[in-house]
Amino acid sequence: MKPAAVRKAAVRVPAAGASRARRPPAAKPAAEAVASVEQVDTTFLDSLLGYNARRAALAVIEVFLERMKPYRLRPVDFSVLSLVLHNPGITSRQLCTTLGILPPNLVNLVGKLEERGLLVRKPHPHDGRATGLHPTPAAARLMRTAEKTAADLETEVAARLTRSEQQTLLSLLRKVYQRP
Repeated sequence: MKPAAVRKAAVRVPAAGASRARRPPAAKPAAEAVASVEQVDTTFLDSLLGYNARRAALAVIEVFLERMKPYRLRPVDFSVLSLVLHNPGITSRQLCTTLGILPPNLVNLVGKLEERGLLVRKPHPHDGRATGLHPTPAAARLMRTAEKTAADLETEVAARLTRSEQQTLLSLLRKVYQRP
């Protein structure tokens, strides 16, 4: 008899037409190799403008949302009210173009701000088909405080940058999203 290490297992070949018996699943190795990461490699993501812009935006927006809670303003509400405050009579079309908002979304947003007593619609002086949006005195008071809060937040966020770096960053970001 051959030693166990050399012995060949007999291979059974089923007869034609006979069904094959299922083999039991192969046993898993006792200890599978598990990969672990000590330090995460973000080299590729760090090279992407969109990734970095989004990370920076998320860092700011998280704090912005918290600070705007007392005013009940989301970033889009804040942007619309700020533009209306600084541009009384601005049209919905101008808001959509400036902020990149779809008209149906703006209609709902303006309606809610109007319900809160922050906006009023008035006929446009030069275009009979258009309506200008105007801030109410309540909106002016609210935005004076909310814009101060936003400016303070910007100062905190930009504290690690020099004034020149801040200006360069703003200029470069505008180059990315503004159309020529």
